[in-house]
Amino acid sequence: MSRLTTPSLDEVPAGARQTLDKLGKQLGFVPNMFKTIASNPTVLEAVTTLQGTMSRVLDARTRHSIALAVSQSNGCDYCLAIHTYTSSEYGGMSSDDIDLARAGSSVDPKRAAAARFAQQVVDSRGQVSDGDLAAVRDAGYADPEILAIVTVAVQALLTNFINNVNQTDIDIPAATAAR
Repeated sequence: MSRLTTPSLDEVPAGARQTLDKLGKQLGFVPNMFKTIASNPTVLEAVTTLQGTMSRVLDARTRHSIALAVSQSNGCDYCLAIHTYTSSEYGGMSSDDIDLARAGSSVDPKRAAAARFAQQVVDSRGQVSDGDLAAVRDAGYADPEILAIVTVAVQALLTNFINNVNQTDIDIPAATAAR
């Protein structure tokens, strides 16, 4: 059971309600995580703005792979559920791709390097080795892309922490087979 207050949709402030309505249209439902965050409209704005901004870096499958790898490292069941759902439903990732991403890997070597590096960033609290940096560079990532990998990892880490603190009730529809 969630440990923080999750207001009903009727109880959230007007500005937050607009954001939740937009999310509901995008996803087909309003996830419990966003309902909970909506109790603080400033935090909701920060999270959704960061997510929107980061949707413009890297490709979608790489972002999904990073989110899955980081959520696995942090043991965030809620984030694993939502990222599995969105990776399958909107990212076109197969269940095998999703499983590999959770392990910090991929059938695509470049994407695998990004997922692995993101896990190393999280697991080492940013204290990655020269070898870790060399490996992600050797996979084809330049420094601006490495900054994007770190930021996508931190974005996932933010929601992992919120959901782990809250123990957010999982309300994610079961993902269907990837198209």
